[in-house]
Amino acid sequence: MQEPINSFLNHLVVEKGFSHNTLEAYRNDLYQFLNYIQTTLTSVNGSTTWREINPILLTDYVFDLRGKKSYRDSTVARKVAAIRSFFGFLALEGIVDKDPTESLSAPRPGRNLPNHLSEQEVGKLLDQARDQQTPEGHRDWAILELLYATGLRVTELVSLNLEDVNIEEGYVRSLGKGGKERITYLHDRAQSILHQYIEHARPKLRRNPSEKAIFLNRRGERLTRQWVWAILKAGAKRANIKKTIAPHVLRHSFATHMLQGGAPLRHVQELLGHASITTTQIYTHLTNDHLREEYEKAHPRS
Repeated sequence: MQEPINSFLNHLVVEKGFSHNTLEAYRNDLYQFLNYIQTTLTSVNGSTTWREINPILLTDYVFDLRGKKSYRDSTVARKVAAIRSFFGFLALEGIVDKDPTESLSAPRPGRNLPNHLSEQEVGKLLDQARDQQTPEGHRDWAILELLYATGLRVTELVSLNLEDVNIEEGYVRSLGKGGKERITYLHDRAQSILHQYIEHARPKLRRNPSEKAIFLNRRGERLTRQWVWAILKAGAKRANIKKTIAPHVLRHSFATHMLQGGAPLRHVQELLGHASITTTQIYTHLTNDHLREEYEKAHPRS
């Protein structure tokens, strides 16, 4: 039963252009479902096929996710969406005669407000990084400053190469979801810190002269998303910030503070790389300030 899943995942890459992270989420969700049905049906029938999956089994699985495993509604809704997409693919391929997910209902997740830091908390987070004297410490400082200055996703940040940054003009070119390119700006402070890192700290971390990645680990290799998360958590601990720190916390803080500072919603949408302004509107609960047009006026650290 694994082969149809692998074919579906390949379809998502080739035909849909899904990112690596989205693909892994689908993979985990579908293999979790496969494990459930194999455990459930194999104990009864001795074996199972995708044609044997019915609405009752699917409903039981949703109850299992919400009950025994206590997943949040948003997580359950995502897993159900993955299963629906998969069975739509199976139906098109003729692997199943009828899509059993047509009547499957999932919890409607509420729109949780994004976790963000106050301007004072961001200041403490960035200030603690400033005192680091090692090449790694300077790198971490540059990472935190760049995340807050640009609102980049962590995946976008670790994917940056040297040619993606224009220090003189003050902007960063990144590839967002779906391979969409966008430009985000750097205020003077971020420009200076990033320039110092590239000129003085990065050469001490680099092992391979041909390495293009901006942010490197101690072995001179491209930094990972997990490592950036660890940098955020360690920095928050040193800054005595009690809030839960997630990889997107500085991105959420950037968007919230930009809107509080008066940036137009459309402007923030473009900077974040949101395909729909509806996604950006979740941040507007925090601000009714008058809008300004200039990035430099809006950003609290410029």
